[in-house]
Amino acid sequence: MTIKDIIGLFKKGKDAVEQAKKDAKCKESVTFTFDKLPENADELKALPEAVLDTPFKAAALTLLALCRYSENAEDGIAMLNFLKGPQPLTPRDIQFLRDRVMDGKNYVARSFLKGATPENDYTPSAPYTVTVSANPYSYESEGYAVLWLTSGGADSPRQVKLRAKGGKTWFLWEQMLLSDIRKPKSEDPWA
Repeated sequence: MTIKDIIGLFKKGKDAVEQAKKDAKCKESVTFTFDKLPENADELKALPEAVLDTPFKAAALTLLALCRYSENAEDGIAMLNFLKGPQPLTPRDIQFLRDRVMDGKNYVARSFLKGATPENDYTPSAPYTVTVSANPYSYESEGYAVLWLTSGGADSPRQVKLRAKGGKTWFLWEQMLLSDIRKPKSEDPWA
């Protein structure tokens, strides 16, 4: 065996270790627990996750902001603008949110909290728990992360896209959490 062969084997081993680390990161799930849901931007900013040093924290707080938006649009918008960082919500973004919670669909955001199902009209159990997951495609674009949350009323997870600023702080880029889900049992004439 030559020195060149030994260096080649060393490089292959190093590459395999790096790939294993990347694969583990891509399958990571982080669960967050909150004693209460924040009611305004100041309460959201006071949470330890508000340092936004991981995309998982930013995604979890996005869900909390959407839950608040379902109850109070003004407070929810202020929270989402904090999470959007240097690029606040546009009028189009705000109209999108308004359209998604119209017709009494304020349960959609809550459906991502543990224990919220159609059978209990999407009433989550306290303390409030949300799990945010990565998959092998979460980090395909440099500076961005696409993470996934699971709704108790949907068959597949929904995505939140986050963007890093300065490589240290993660902000909401776009969310696809408010798509239709199964109706709560109390509103479903077929239940």
